[in-house]
Amino acid sequence: MEPNTLNDIQLKQDQLVKIGIPEFCGDILEGLTSTQKRLPSKYFYDDEGDELFQKIMNCEEYYPFKCELEIFTQKTAELAEVIMAPGKAFDLIELGAGDCTKSVHLLRYLADMGANFKYVPIDISKNIIQFLGRYLPEAVPGLEVKGMNGDYFDMLEKAGELSSNRKVVLFLGSNLGNMPPGEATNFCRELRGHLKPGDLAIIGLDLKKSPKTVLAAYNDKGGITRAFNLNLLKRINRELNADFDLSCFEHYPFYDPETGSCKSYLISLTDQQVTMKIATGPVTVTFAKDEQIFTEISQKYSIDEVRQLGNQASFKTVASFTDQKNWFVNAIWKAI
Repeated sequence: MEPNTLNDIQLKQDQLVKIGIPEFCGDILEGLTSTQKRLPSKYFYDDEGDELFQKIMNCEEYYPFKCELEIFTQKTAELAEVIMAPGKAFDLIELGAGDCTKSVHLLRYLADMGANFKYVPIDISKNIIQFLGRYLPEAVPGLEVKGMNGDYFDMLEKAGELSSNRKVVLFLGSNLGNMPPGEATNFCRELRGHLKPGDLAIIGLDLKKSPKTVLAAYNDKGGITRAFNLNLLKRINRELNADFDLSCFEHYPFYDPETGSCKSYLISLTDQQVTMKIATGPVTVTFAKDEQIFTEISQKYSIDEVRQLGNQASFKTVASFTDQKNWFVNAIWKAI
């Protein structure tokens, strides 16, 4: 049986689901059939990818995590003051909560100040939600936690039904920056649709800065980011019985200081074919020498652009907090 060629079959996700192809497989197939080949960045995070990302956050060159952590540890009182200003009970909802390394500082401060609130972490990882259920009651005594596992907006809708309290949504880590600007605007509009006037959103975004600083963060001298990107090919090899030769691909980041777009690619170093032996039969992808696979965007903004992004989604910026270097911002938007 001759393997299929992805460039010929052009399967779409809904068709793949109908014939019983799992989501991971379907997304990979769809991405590699596109005119511009791509791989969804959400699949970076298998066990090895998680470990590599932890190492990236500790890299000397990787500043976003450190900058936002500085804001949440050094400007906790200022953040809390804006959140508590209306003086009413609220639900603090965090999208993509992770292990709460940053937000736990705010949670402790709010609890110590006697704020009347419930913490609602939302994450696609069931393990993360279970971990927070064990960790947070010890880390923040007396904190009321209602974890939710699932898609952001599905869970946000359910979170809105928990109480009539006003909502404060955290979306940290420049997760919004992992979307192209148009998609980010649509995301913010959808977020606004789940909120009432007066509700708040605290948005973490990376700011424009020296191109050398930005590029170094995504191409560290230790090669950890390179390994992180190539690990996605290892995952495809393992889960889809593929035969990617990692030595035939190279990690390549590119930053455009005018648009603020930092993109990561995997570049094919030679003409080659890769076969995936999936349930419906072998499928072959052809790569030309120097052909790229788009893997991730990390959009950088100016303070004015962050404000405009909020305005486009019917939010008003009521406060902005940056680190000492002005490299990262946590903007507080009020729904209007």
